[in-house]
Amino acid sequence: MSTQTVRQVRTRVVEPPRYAVFLINDHYTTFDFVVQVLTSVFRKTVPEAVAITNDVHHKGRGICGYYDRQIAETKVQQANAMARQAGFPLKCDLEPA
Repeated sequence: MSTQTVRQVRTRVVEPPRYAVFLINDHYTTFDFVVQVLTSVFRKTVPEAVAITNDVHHKGRGICGYYDRQIAETKVQQANAMARQAGFPLKCDLEPA
C-alpha cells in the first residue's frame, strides 16, 4: 500500500493598489468646463459632475474616482491635455488611495 500526500494550495488574489484621481481648484477654469471634463474623461453623470465641481470650488479639490495606477495615470493625462487644449490651467492629479 502506498500513502499519498494531498496538498491544498491556497492562492490569494492580491488586488492592485488603487489611486485617487482628483481635480485641483484654480481661479480661472470655468464651472462648465470642469463639468465637461468630468462627464467626458471620467464618465460622470451631470449631477455627479456638478457635485464634484462644487467640491473642487469649495474644498480646493474634488475626487473624480479611484482607479488602478495605469488607468489613473491615463485619466490624469487626458484631463490635463483637455484643459491645456482649451487654454485653462485646470490640474488633475493622483495619489495612493
